[in-house]
Amino acid sequence: MAAAKKQKGKILKFSILIIFSLLIVIQFIPVDRTNPPVVREPNWDSPQTRAFAVRACFDCHSNETKWPAYSYVAPVSWFVADDVKDGRKHFNMSDWKPGKGDEAAKEVRKGSMPMWQYALMHSEAKLTDAEKKEFIAGLIATFGEEKEHGSHTKNDNKGKRDKTIRFSDEDED
Repeated sequence: MAAAKKQKGKILKFSILIIFSLLIVIQFIPVDRTNPPVVREPNWDSPQTRAFAVRACFDCHSNETKWPAYSYVAPVSWFVADDVKDGRKHFNMSDWKPGKGDEAAKEVRKGSMPMWQYALMHSEAKLTDAEKKEFIAGLIATFGEEKEHGSHTKNDNKGKRDKTIRFSDEDED
């Protein structure tokens, strides 16, 4: 019985040593944490909308990412870098293309953005109900708004909507 207990202790120590060694080794796997130059930003409807975007969106949806200390520690660094890469790919406010962004208000309204794991680590990204309402209105004024049933309101990016494009034969609102 004592020999079995001693054997389990050795296995546990060896397992901990292996796990610790792997954690050290994976720190040397390179992760892309670059911030390319800002090419073009949207014509924001107001400085306040941009300020909300900086607080809640820019770390993943711009080339102005602030890389926190935990983004330098693997394996967390892999997830952070992947989230930023994916966020920039879907919607990059530093390399903005006209006509992009009409989904932004919808994502904020339904609580999909900012992502819960980001808001957990970044309390400044959590907007009050009043801030969220103001931010959604600013996003709509800046980008337009994706509507239900396959249509969206297109914005001329000058703070006013210029036309609605319909993609279906469904009745208008």
